[in-house]
Amino acid sequence: MADLSTFSITAKWPPADPGIIQLYSLPTPNGVKVSIALEELGLAYEPHLVDFGTNAQKSPEFVSLNPNGRIPALIDPDGPDGKPIGLFESGAILIYLADKAGKLLPKDGAARYEVLQWLMFQMGGVGPMFGQYGHFHKFAADKVTNNPYPAERYRDETRRLLGVLEAQLEKGPWLTGEDYTIADIATWPWVRCLKVFYDGEEDIGLADFPRVLDWWARAEARPASQKGLNIPARD
Repeated sequence: MADLSTFSITAKWPPADPGIIQLYSLPTPNGVKVSIALEELGLAYEPHLVDFGTNAQKSPEFVSLNPNGRIPALIDPDGPDGKPIGLFESGAILIYLADKAGKLLPKDGAARYEVLQWLMFQMGGVGPMFGQYGHFHKFAADKVTNNPYPAERYRDETRRLLGVLEAQLEKGPWLTGEDYTIADIATWPWVRCLKVFYDGEEDIGLADFPRVLDWWARAEARPASQKGLNIPARD
């Protein structure tokens, strides 16, 4: 069995089974990307809740695995060449897991890069811009009452990005065609967040993007999604 004691994070979150993937996360849009993917891929894993309320993501133990102090992160005891590997950044983790299992990401060729470009679209566009929209719309609205520019800027950019998704989904049921991939898994939880966490459905005008709404519904209805959305379970 793999010895994970060299990873300082295991002192704060001891593994019950060090022979399986250790996931350090929280059920946020970034966090559930990985739990949903793990469920879809059928990989054995052990989730550990990283409590933002206590700033656990800034603890020395967590930062030893992810210097950026953000969830998710994981340790795979059976990494490349059979050696343990620690990983952070949700996009990198999704690529790693898909390659490990041989699912949700084509092995090579143009189809692989089609998926990767839409994954990067989420990482560089959808996540950061939707997150800024949510910040100014819900959490900092009282700080910009005399200056609507931040809220309007990120609302307009969020709508623009939704329009890009809407046009792409005219081509098929999933972002890259007929197959569900890590690009879908990375993206739809952020669309869901606009409604269920940021309370922005009316402000954004989500009804203007029917293909996006249908795609989100298809993705969330999958059994792996239903389970992964609640992992790690909040106390």
